[in-house]
Amino acid sequence: MRRFVGSLSKVMFDWATGGAAFVLFLALSLSTQSTRAQDLVRPREPGDTVTMQPSDVAILEANESRKDLPCTVTPRKADLGFDLRFHTGYDVTVPLQELPGGDDMLSIVFRVFQDNDRGHSYYFYQHIRVPPLDEDAAGRASLEGGFDLGEGSYHVDWLMRDRAERVCSSSWEVEAALPARDRQMSLFLPAGRIDRSLIEPFVDDPALRRMATNPDPINIKVLVNFAPQSKDSAKLQATDTTALVSILKAIDRDSRVEHVSLVAFNLQEQRVLYRQNRADHIDFAALGKAIQDVKPGVVDLNRLAQKHGDTDFLASLMEQELGPQPASDAVIFAGPKALLDADVPQDDLRRIGDVECPLFYMNYNLSPQTIPWRDSISHAVHFFKGTEYTISKPRDLWFATNEMVERIVHSKHLRLSRAVYPETR
Repeated sequence: MRRFVGSLSKVMFDWATGGAAFVLFLALSLSTQSTRAQDLVRPREPGDTVTMQPSDVAILEANESRKDLPCTVTPRKADLGFDLRFHTGYDVTVPLQELPGGDDMLSIVFRVFQDNDRGHSYYFYQHIRVPPLDEDAAGRASLEGGFDLGEGSYHVDWLMRDRAERVCSSSWEVEAALPARDRQMSLFLPAGRIDRSLIEPFVDDPALRRMATNPDPINIKVLVNFAPQSKDSAKLQATDTTALVSILKAIDRDSRVEHVSLVAFNLQEQRVLYRQNRADHIDFAALGKAIQDVKPGVVDLNRLAQKHGDTDFLASLMEQELGPQPASDAVIFAGPKALLDADVPQDDLRRIGDVECPLFYMNYNLSPQTIPWRDSISHAVHFFKGTEYTISKPRDLWFATNEMVERIVHSKHLRLSRAVYPETR
């Protein structure tokens, strides 16, 4: 899957001087003075009509291509991300000679609507300050931006203007569709919905909260390893963090789940980062703060002195969390490959005893062909006859979560029936 960076929106100015190429990355200077990407224009009051500049609306309504301000706009196709939202956007290039550096402002305005329903358009805007440039600078400025979609067919009317009111405009269609084999997937952004890209993965989106009540709910415990797969990496990449948070959100939103206990840990740093016991919903804001407060690569010297400190930490964590737990109908591990120098010894696993509830491992691995072997968590889960799912694509996340929860519900029913009718054992 291509990494989508529209939500981190950046501007790249590159030019050639004396045969040497230079690249300068600049954070967007928005009218809100934030570093967000495109802002969604919202009405003053719910239900009110969005007010836009009449000249911009006229250009958008014209639905034609203009090149007063020379630029090239390349739309992106809609790709499904691990956050189970379709991401789309555009790339724009402008010749540097067209930009009076240090005294210009580029304003981007565009609208998106589903099918032909212009009356329900969503408007986005963005302001970009052009930095000082040498008079003889040659090359182009490259800009990018994006937004998110639910399933559906959409139309985009887009324009960019400078302070001289020169305009570059374009229009295009974009289709956000699941393949036939994945039609049953329930995405995080409903069909027909248009939204700005989420920058922060730890946003607690009320729209994802389960609303339906289940007559036979389950209580689960989730242990997530927020550590990079490679020991040479100091911290998780942003895309990997988003994928792990999406695993949690997929579990948390399932209507069959009543309570969640969460243990977030970092195997590389050998410590628990965050703990939440038997909650109605995962507190993603608190989880995000706990993880972001961590200083990457900082490990206690005493732990470094231990030959297999990470293995000992994993063994201790499993002994604590897999022991007698009366409140959990299942325990789920999640995380990237935990490639330790030594697995947890089987004698240590035997001391834990029988795990009374089903055990699962949602292994996030973008390259299963490159790293096909089991890791240290996988070996332990298989020792207890648990089930492992490899999460390599967004569809893996949805189907694995759905099957896993069904198995947990079935296991609970079987356990309760055996308690009522012991002769069925």
